[in-house]
Amino acid sequence: MTAAVETGTWQLDPTASTVEVRHRTMWGLVTVKGAFTAVSGRGEVRPDGSAAGTVTLDVASLDTKHAKRDTHLRSADFFDADNHPEITFAVRGADRLGGDDVRVTGQLTVRGISRPVTFTARVSDASAGALTLGAEFTVDREQFGMGWNQLGMMRGLTTVTAGLRFTRTAA
Repeated sequence: MTAAVETGTWQLDPTASTVEVRHRTMWGLVTVKGAFTAVSGRGEVRPDGSAAGTVTLDVASLDTKHAKRDTHLRSADFFDADNHPEITFAVRGADRLGGDDVRVTGQLTVRGISRPVTFTARVSDASAGALTLGAEFTVDREQFGMGWNQLGMMRGLTTVTAGLRFTRTAA
């Protein structure tokens, strides 16, 4: 990695982090976009260079700028926020690739259903005390029990885009 990442414990800065989703609907004619406004997390970079951590999203914080749609997305048809108020991504490993790229592997849990997910993230703006990870990956919502699809309007995969800013905590 060209950006140096210090060993130790790292805390997610929710004010400088974003997690957004987008999905095509209306038979592919419209893209619905939303952002989770409440995100938390922490991670650890070990002396051997391995990493682990967790990022948590508050399902009730999903904002698509359309109140009726947001209520429906929080319902049992989709995220089922009453029974599953959080989405978590538990990082099991992060392997350095070329340059500033990192292969991240972990478990994504939505609606109480966990699935393995692997994607490439890019480390940017790294210093001894802070770093930013950027990533984009797709998920199949049906694998997480979100099969609602009135009149076949929803097609394809959901794209997740994250910009996560971490700060190093004092030892």
